[in-house]
Amino acid sequence: MIQSMISLNENEDRILNIVKAKFGFKNKSQAMELIVKAYANSFLESELKPEYIEKLKKIKNEKGISFKNISELRKIIEG
Repeated sequence: MIQSMISLNENEDRILNIVKAKFGFKNKSQAMELIVKAYANSFLESELKPEYIEKLKKIKNEKGISFKNISELRKIIEG
């Protein structure tokens, strides 16, 4: 585990204490961990694998079937 020394202003420390109390954590480190995980999940995007990106590009370039209404589509599907 990595230990970091951080500086917080009064308001930031108060927020950390509120999170600690709300979730019943034993220390501020646990509260900070929760906040960092929430930030990561909501803000950071997960990277896509290159194979998946290529698959998406192929799907995007595929042509669809044109039809005027549901009846016409049903005829195309059912042959």
